[in-house]
Amino acid sequence: MDTILEVRNLKKHFPTGGGMLKKPEQVRAVDGISFAMRRGETLGLVGESGCGKTTVGRTIVGLYKPTAGKVIFEDSDVYTTQNRRAQNRKRQQMQMIFQDPYASLNPRMTVGDIVGEPLDIHKLAVGKKARQKRIQYLLDLVGLNPDHINRYPHEFSGGQRQRVGIARSLAVEPKFIVCDEPISAVDVSIQAQIVNTLEQLQEELNLTYLFIAHDLSMVRYISDRVAVMYLGKIVELNTSADLYARPIHPYTKALLSAVPIADPPLERQRKRIILEGDVPSPINPPPGCCFHTRCNRALPICREQTPEMLDIGGGHLVACHNYE
Repeated sequence: MDTILEVRNLKKHFPTGGGMLKKPEQVRAVDGISFAMRRGETLGLVGESGCGKTTVGRTIVGLYKPTAGKVIFEDSDVYTTQNRRAQNRKRQQMQMIFQDPYASLNPRMTVGDIVGEPLDIHKLAVGKKARQKRIQYLLDLVGLNPDHINRYPHEFSGGQRQRVGIARSLAVEPKFIVCDEPISAVDVSIQAQIVNTLEQLQEELNLTYLFIAHDLSMVRYISDRVAVMYLGKIVELNTSADLYARPIHPYTKALLSAVPIADPPLERQRKRIILEGDVPSPINPPPGCCFHTRCNRALPICREQTPEMLDIGGGHLVACHNYE
């Protein structure tokens, strides 16, 4: 297996304000997750809002510094490499497509300057002509008119702005891209086009994607494997087809029960799993299994001991005391 990225026991905690008589607490946004990715694959990352998906992506690419753990990209730890130049080269090969194409693009910069800024920083285009040619190539690559190089973001639709964001991420020729809900802020009619563009780019450029999303149907379509997060932890990971056909963890079952099926008779026969209670606070997560406060199958051990991630066969990983 040609592993391009390995995350080992990654943690990212954010300190809260505290006060004179109160010690500052820690928000455990990501609380010890591990996974590996093969070159050229797409790993979907799903879960409720606030479970830590975006924090995982931002920590991997270096926008956040991890509290603990390792991010190993192509056999070297991104955060412990002593050589600053080598560290920058590694991070250059790891890019991110942001969720909101309205907020992630500078409204005062032309599209040409937005896409060309990474080229300037990393000195990847020598001379104005080479720079302009490279920018126009990138715009054409993502399905935009190269002649619109001097336009501003407000002159584009939401879907077109997201394509500008994709072009910017491709400017430095990355090998790994975190797609942080890249379709959630665009019209439904445009979402499939964006996903198809990402798939075409992956095939042409041999890219590896960490695809973060809420839309479980879209994740099933684009992902080779899917990891399910809850309260800062990964609770289940399997191939996309097997996870949707045979979910094991109670939380995964509840999530997938909410995905509609385009077959009215089957849809009427399905039983929706309604989770009771609220998600616990990441400042003070419950002891034992993080899901036991909402699980209808919880055992006494679930309240006392954190379950380990077990391989139950065929690369199907699950963190549950009662998975059988």
